[in-house]
Amino acid sequence: MSWRWAVAVLAVVAQTLALYWPDPVEAPDGLALPHADKVVHVGLFLLATWALLRVLPAWGALGLMAVQVVASELVQGALLPHRSADVWDAVADLVGIALGWALWRWTQRRAIDEAVAVARGVMEKRQ
Repeated sequence: MSWRWAVAVLAVVAQTLALYWPDPVEAPDGLALPHADKVVHVGLFLLATWALLRVLPAWGALGLMAVQVVASELVQGALLPHRSADVWDAVADLVGIALGWALWRWTQRRAIDEAVAVARGVMEKRQ
């Protein structure tokens, strides 16, 4: 297994554990930040989307993440008694997916730009 697959598997496992853990993890008294759970949702989906886009076709990675958005809210609302479905969690998830895609595109563009620069340098040396 390549390191990219290992990162993708680790990101999805961490995301899945966080989303489906039976009891929500509460911050210690005095350390709770307003809407911190939304930041966690954005981060979980950003990382998982970015990691999956590095190993799967875009339609597959984005499709899996979209299914995860719907499934996680349905499971939290219907099957986990100490959790609840929240439309704003789903919005945060979608923001995370969009940011993960944007990060992937940016890293792809940088890699292409670097490859072109190397190729130009090689071609100039040959002339």
